[in-house]
Amino acid sequence: MRRHLLTRLFLFVPSLVLASIAIFGAMHVLPGDVALVILGNADPGSSSNLQLLESYREALGLHDPLPVQYGRWIWSLVNGEFGGTSIIDHEPLRDIIARRFPATLELALIAFVTAWVVSVPLGVVAALRRDTWLDYVVRGVTIAGHAVPIFWAALLVLLGLTAVFHWTPPVVYSSFAANPAANLQKVIWPALLLAWGFSSYLARVTRSSMLEVLAQDYVRTARSKGLSVRAVSLTHCLRNALIPVVTVGALQIGTLLSGSIILETIFGVPGVGQGIISAAISRDYPVIQSLAMFLVLLMLILNLGVDLLYGVIDPRLAQQ
Repeated sequence: MRRHLLTRLFLFVPSLVLASIAIFGAMHVLPGDVALVILGNADPGSSSNLQLLESYREALGLHDPLPVQYGRWIWSLVNGEFGGTSIIDHEPLRDIIARRFPATLELALIAFVTAWVVSVPLGVVAALRRDTWLDYVVRGVTIAGHAVPIFWAALLVLLGLTAVFHWTPPVVYSSFAANPAANLQKVIWPALLLAWGFSSYLARVTRSSMLEVLAQDYVRTARSKGLSVRAVSLTHCLRNALIPVVTVGALQIGTLLSGSIILETIFGVPGVGQGIISAAISRDYPVIQSLAMFLVLLMLILNLGVDLLYGVIDPRLAQQ
């Protein structure tokens, strides 16, 4: 376990560097000119506007070689500026992240906790009641969670809430500290949709892993000694079955964060994902780069935290 954690820590920085290169390269491959966006609707062909465009490009460092621009951006991430400032409204990126991160964190936490609380018991019950109506229901719900696109499900939820219940989420976002009721009305539906997709993977893997463990010899030996199904399942099976479930859960963290980008935009939650979409529409490249890099950093930290859970689930791994 220690060797595994040391390996992950050693790969942490190279992973960040490769992700930053990919994000920076993608921003410079996309078509469009930031200076033209800043210029707005003015005629770019006039001599005065041409000079203005050149001054914008010079001020933004767009004439510098790409390695120089990349190094300047990386240094701004390291020195606490988090990528500098927005080129549209000139707001410091540290303020943008500080304002948008709590909404994304709340959405992801509700979805993450709900998915684990729901999916693991469902997977265990489906395995213990294999090929019964309860197993078929769990499998049907999880297959739907795989198959239904999350944006389509979000639109159906909004349409159903409006047409059937004549209710829509609040337009204005309120923090949980300021107004808990309004905050949950805004966040609960995208969080449940994220949890549905995330828990679908976890429940199916839990079911498959439990079925594999239940077929082991030591489980049959425990049953032959007169232990109840509940005792065998919770004491001997569940802990061993959770190892692949935790692995899959770690791999799905990226999917969870990418889904939050879509749902934040649809439901109007002012999180990091909505900030990326808004910045992409206005071609605010520094904001896109820094917010995307922030999500990558968050995903790597969460995956590292999941690795620590292996030692808790299986003490044998902690001794390696």
